[in-house]
Amino acid sequence: MFSFAGIFIALSTFMRILLACLSLRDADLSLGAVARIFSTGFLFDLGACAFFLLPYAIYLAIWPARFNQTLANRLLTYTGFVLATLIFLFSLFSEVTFWLEFESRFNFIAVDYLVYTHEVAQNINESYPMPLLVSVILAGAGLLTLVLTRRGIFRSTFRGRTPLFRRLLILGAFLATSAIYGCFLGNNLAEKGQNRYQDELSKNGIYSIFSAFKNNELNYQHFYPLIDDRKAFTVVRDALAGDNVRFLDDGLSIRRHISAVGKESRPNVILVTIESLSADYLAHFGNKQHLTPVLDSLAKKSLVFEQMYATGTRTVRGMEALTLSIPPTPGSSIVRRPDNGNLTTVGSIFQSKGYETSFIYGGDGYFDNMNQFFGGNGFDITDKGRSATVGDKFAAARTIIPDSLVQFQNAWGICDEDLYTAVLRNANKNYAGGKPFFSFVMTTSNHRPFTYPSGKIDIPSGTGREGTVRYTDYAIGQFLENARKQPWYANTVFIFVADHCASSAGKNDIDVTKYHIPAIVYNLPAASPGSVPVLCSQIDLLPTLFGLLQWDYDSNLYGLDVRSATYRPRALLGTYQKLAYLQNNRLTILSPQQHVESLVYANSGAPGETARPDKKTTEEAISYYQTAYYLFKSGLLKQK
Repeated sequence: MFSFAGIFIALSTFMRILLACLSLRDADLSLGAVARIFSTGFLFDLGACAFFLLPYAIYLAIWPARFNQTLANRLLTYTGFVLATLIFLFSLFSEVTFWLEFESRFNFIAVDYLVYTHEVAQNINESYPMPLLVSVILAGAGLLTLVLTRRGIFRSTFRGRTPLFRRLLILGAFLATSAIYGCFLGNNLAEKGQNRYQDELSKNGIYSIFSAFKNNELNYQHFYPLIDDRKAFTVVRDALAGDNVRFLDDGLSIRRHISAVGKESRPNVILVTIESLSADYLAHFGNKQHLTPVLDSLAKKSLVFEQMYATGTRTVRGMEALTLSIPPTPGSSIVRRPDNGNLTTVGSIFQSKGYETSFIYGGDGYFDNMNQFFGGNGFDITDKGRSATVGDKFAAARTIIPDSLVQFQNAWGICDEDLYTAVLRNANKNYAGGKPFFSFVMTTSNHRPFTYPSGKIDIPSGTGREGTVRYTDYAIGQFLENARKQPWYANTVFIFVADHCASSAGKNDIDVTKYHIPAIVYNLPAASPGSVPVLCSQIDLLPTLFGLLQWDYDSNLYGLDVRSATYRPRALLGTYQKLAYLQNNRLTILSPQQHVESLVYANSGAPGETARPDKKTTEEAISYYQTAYYLFKSGLLKQK
């Protein structure tokens, strides 16, 4: 174990020297910089080594010393050493290729690559002589194994009689070291300098990729095109301005007060976020399969957003857009990131108006950090997860859906009918308490494995997406039929919107047709049916509702009331890496390595030729994403 640790530290140091040589022109390597790079680097190498060797330390602690010379121990030790060496050498090779492309240690782009395994493997195979490189890695692992064998390291290991107490002490040291690094030493420790190359050289590749998993983000300022911060905020504030808008702060802020001219109304609001419901499943948007008769019927007597686009391809990205009303920043959704509590959300605006706010989910809310996010932002939680455990800080505000309410569930959660039963129970409880309520509901049925209760619709369960779309629509019909019997129904607005489109997750290129989602606002007080024909974003849904309800409120949201005379149509779309800005017929795409590209669309579904990026549109795109990242990372999205 200690011999491998020595190899790990030595090769990690060699890698740091190699990467420094590749970046001599940009790294500005003074004597002080070199000292900081290698001292900080050693600290991270030590942490990565501790994590890497922890499983073997556990094995050595529990394996009885008297069995050290058995064939089983010899096979496990040699196999474990060779596999660990292969993984380590492969990671070193990968670091060089990653640095050559991005001039960075592993980050969320590397995590992203793990999502697109097929595409990445194909690209590597086409870009590098893989048979030769694999042979070199295998030869390197074999050589290290031979060297340790010749030096008698394995022989000493098999003959060792280290007492149990000492082995437990060593294990304790590994556990303590891993805990200290895991809890207190993040990759941001290396990001204190003024030179990005020095910061990156100070890191360790393996430690960095696990840090990227944990933090779920990609540093916008390091990898994307930038303009001056003040100019970026000026551009965004100009887009957010209006006759009824008064900014509350100067400079690097979007906090503002929005005034209304009419009489304010405060109906209950139930927002149903539907899993993977593309607009093109609805007959209202041209579908001929008759999959959604309920939603299509509602569309005729509701306010319908004709050109609303999701911000991303994952459920948590849709949750982020609907609650935070913010453009998608690179990496994963803010829902999954650390320090995402006490933010200015639509929930905090409802709470300022005296509403009870609830998050109701058919699955386990611990998945994708949902309970942490919603609980940390003042929502009561209802989900079908495990029972509250000791240390669950949201236990007092959390309700577990009882088994007695469940007729069907699969790996993702309970069926939509059962979820809506929980929604009705929650609404009845809030109504009895005498306060208006806002419920954020997240469904699960329209998801693989495409199963639902039998006998409900004429498409057999488990046969495909069309069946779950039809069942999803059926369950909405049952929900509204039961809701109409409740005393609170007449004063309740129902919103049905998708979190993202079907078959869109895992796509790294932005296809506009895979972002078009339905959004239907039903039972608005004193409102006639109609449509919102303009291009808009998922982040605009709730701000538009606040405008319809004639609310005065303080906003830290990027979303707009799209009915406003000053609204300029646009949509914001993203993947883990690519960030796009759709305006008129032009899609501007921002990518890592400060890359900008532009596509001109003949219409929303027909991409045209690549075009020269327009300067004004590009500055608008950069401004939205740059300021959104700045506000979140600076803590300026927090409630005051």
